[in-house]
Amino acid sequence: MAWAGGSAAFVVAGGAVAGYLGLVTGALSIDVGAGRRTRPLGPRTVDVEAPREVVFEVIAQPYLGRATRSEREKVSVLEKGSDMVLAAHRTPVAGGRLTATTVETVRFTRPERIDFRLVRGPVPAVSEVFELSEHGTTDTRVTYTGELATDLWALGQWWGGVVGPRWEATVAASLSAVKQEAERRTARD
Repeated sequence: MAWAGGSAAFVVAGGAVAGYLGLVTGALSIDVGAGRRTRPLGPRTVDVEAPREVVFEVIAQPYLGRATRSEREKVSVLEKGSDMVLAAHRTPVAGGRLTATTVETVRFTRPERIDFRLVRGPVPAVSEVFELSEHGTTDTRVTYTGELATDLWALGQWWGGVVGPRWEATVAASLSAVKQEAERRTARD
C-alpha cells in the first residue's frame, strides 16, 4: 500500500510541475472566467528621435514587412489581413531554459496606433496599445498601456503578480530595440 500512496504523490507532483510549465510557456491556457482580476500594464513612455512613420514601420515590420532573422526567431505570423495579423510571439523565460509562446492579434492603425490582444498565453486576457504621437517637429512619443487579466481570485492575482512584471520587462526591451532601430534608420537617411 505504501507504493500506491507514493505513486499517487508522484503523479500529483508531476501533474503540478507539468501544469506550471504549461502555464509558464503558454502551452496551457486557463480561462474559466471565475474570480477575474485585472491589473494595469504600463504606462510606459519612450521618446524616439525619429519621425512617427519610421517608428510605426519599425514596430510593424515583423508583422507586415520582411522580418529579419532575429525577428523571425521571436515572431511568426500565422495569418495576415489588410490591417490585422495573428502572430505567435516567442519569449525566453526561466533564464532562457524555456520559451513562452503567446498568440496575439495585432491591429494596425497607421501611423498612430498598434493594438495587441492575447488569444493564447499564460493568462486568460491581455490587451495592449502602443500610441505614437508626434513630439516636437521630428520626434515621436510612444506610449504603451495595457491590462492583464487572471482568473481564480487570490491565486490568479498572485499569478498576475508573477506574469505582469515579466510581461512589462519584455515590452520595455522591445521598446528599447524599436527606439534604437528607428533612430539608426533616421540617422542613415
